[in-house]
Order: sequence, then structure tokens, then C-alpha cells
Amino acid sequence: MSPHARDILAEALKLSPIERAELLEQIVESFSSPDRRAFDNRWAAEAEERIEAYERGEIKSSSANEVFDRIERGDTRCRL
Repeated sequence: MSPHARDILAEALKLSPIERAELLEQIVESFSSPDRRAFDNRWAAEAEERIEAYERGEIKSSSANEVFDRIERGDTRCRL
């Protein structure tokens, strides 16, 4: 990684988790890929499956604040 890229990364890591996620999405969108639509469709299907599992009571939810607090603490384990 170039020194310039390291500087950008250092600045990006100072952002809040939500801002980093938004930045990441913008960077990913900047890649032109014919597979992007297929990827988006697969992710949408996964999201729908998770919503349906939640509605059936098969999985629990956490608030965004709880999730981001865990990320900030470095605890990225899933809790079901």
C-alpha cells in the first residue's frame, strides 16, 4: 500500500462505524463489474431469508447501537 493510501486509511479509521460502512459502500460501488448485479441479487435474497427467519422466531435481533458498540470493542462474534 502506498503512503498516500495508508494516510487515507488512517483517516477513514477515525470515522464512526456508520460513516466507515457508507464509505466502504461508495468504494465498492466504484468498481465496474458485470457480476455486481448478480452479487446484489444474491445479497438481497440473503437479506430476505434473514428477515423471514426473524419473523418465524428463528433468529433474534440486536439494535444498531448494540452492534456498533460491539464492533468498537473489537467483539465481532455473532450472537444468535
